[in-house]
Amino acid sequence: MNTRIDLDIDQGIATVTLHNPTKLNAVNAAMWRGLSATMARIAGDDSVRCVIVRGAGENAFAAGGDIEEFRNVRATVDDALHYHEDLVASALNAIRDCAVPTVAAIRGACVGGGLEIAGCCDIRIAGESARFGAPINRLGFSMYPGEMAGLLALVGPAVVLEILLEGRILDAREALQKGLLTRVVDDERVFEEAAVSAERIRAGAPLVARWHKQWVRRLTTGVPLSEEEKRRAFDFLATEDYREGLAAFSEKRAPAFRGR
Repeated sequence: MNTRIDLDIDQGIATVTLHNPTKLNAVNAAMWRGLSATMARIAGDDSVRCVIVRGAGENAFAAGGDIEEFRNVRATVDDALHYHEDLVASALNAIRDCAVPTVAAIRGACVGGGLEIAGCCDIRIAGESARFGAPINRLGFSMYPGEMAGLLALVGPAVVLEILLEGRILDAREALQKGLLTRVVDDERVFEEAAVSAERIRAGAPLVARWHKQWVRRLTTGVPLSEEEKRRAFDFLATEDYREGLAAFSEKRAPAFRGR
């Protein structure tokens, strides 16, 4: 079976590709494992400053999980818990917890598990013809709560309930309006726009990008910052990149950040 997760790292930008083209890149159990392993490899590479996640080809980001294997991988409650807690959750958490920014480049179908993967990314760029949803009410099973939580945090209960109760497929413009996407571009510009976004991120101070991700996640807990945390917000004062940024501004040149 020609299914896999591809990884390419070029000049600080990692591209992760979901590869199962004969099934619109539906994610099977082996691919969930591969996605976790790939994100772990990225986490161990200090040269990476941004990650682009995409589907193989131009027809789909990912059309959900591989339903044909569900009879085996989710045959019992214990099997289902293993599949969703150990395989799917591990992969989704690895994307969500990635220290560097992540960009989803979406063409075609972005459904079910594909929507969950995209929802874990920091920036989601889609083509005009991309489609979004989770019509699993027609298949007789519900979305696992642990996976629903990610979409709930992204778009809120009203949108999640609309998606799950109606099982309707949204076009890109409606998905943008509902908060599922960051921006929509012409289909042929999706991967170019994702590369441009990644380059903007790569050109910035890498420690700052990591801190911004950490602080956004921390502030959404609703718990007030401690005095220690407030002081840590100024850790940048001791970095070489901060000094380089100020020097570059004064000298009217592009900064050369080193991540330290």
